[in-house]
Amino acid sequence: MTSRGQFCRSDFSEAALVLVGHGSTLNPDSSAPTQEHAKTLRQKGIFAEVVSCFWKEEPSLREVLRMVESDVIYVVPNFISEGYFTRTVIPRELELDGPLTHRHGRTIKYCYPVGSHSLMTEVLLHRARMVAPGVPPSETSLFIVGHGTDLNDNSARAAKDQTLRIRTRGDYAEVISAYMEEAPLISDWDTLSSQPHVVVVPFFIADGLHSFEDIPVLLGLETEGGTAASQSEVFRNNPRTLRGRQLYYASAIGTDPMMADVILDQVVHFAEDTT
Repeated sequence: MTSRGQFCRSDFSEAALVLVGHGSTLNPDSSAPTQEHAKTLRQKGIFAEVVSCFWKEEPSLREVLRMVESDVIYVVPNFISEGYFTRTVIPRELELDGPLTHRHGRTIKYCYPVGSHSLMTEVLLHRARMVAPGVPPSETSLFIVGHGTDLNDNSARAAKDQTLRIRTRGDYAEVISAYMEEAPLISDWDTLSSQPHVVVVPFFIADGLHSFEDIPVLLGLETEGGTAASQSEVFRNNPRTLRGRQLYYASAIGTDPMMADVILDQVVHFAEDTT
């Protein structure tokens, strides 16, 4: 995967990166990817500071800017789609004026969410290959699973966009977007696909209730929810023979280590486009 970050001439050594995640009061695994990617970027030494914060966990959105000393701050939402949280909640909680906010001698630069980046296609393909090594794509149906809802089309749009991009490459016999709460439903995966191998990749940031409990039940892998994702075997028992197919189930796309490159590239994208 090639990113602008690998060729960036911008200097972030005096800037801070704030990575914003959703978090959860119920699932301890929800914040793990955001914290892990922040750790990876912190170790690279590119930024003066790298801090993660959350809507539902500590440190909170409202307090994070007080934790940062740098005068230039890049804020990257670790979210899949541009929706209510990225357009309303985060700007409100951080008191942002828009993409650029100047306040008390500091400049806050609000980047696009990670899920909107074109490199997400490469991350999805990487995750699909890793979960089903050696399986020929020409004999594989690849499912990209989003939440989906009649109330917010943005929930499904990101998955649809990625499905179209991968389908046009022509590597996989079938590339299908499916959803938990709107048609086409992931529970109908066997009738939606025709190949002997089926790879399912949840298009979510973290292994929360959806990826380790809800989707496995909808697929028929489990009959009831498990415990925490970190203790679940649902991602480790590939492949499963189910409904006459070989089914491979990946963990959420946002847990992939390549996501750190996507986050960095969103910062580079903003820096280059505003200079």
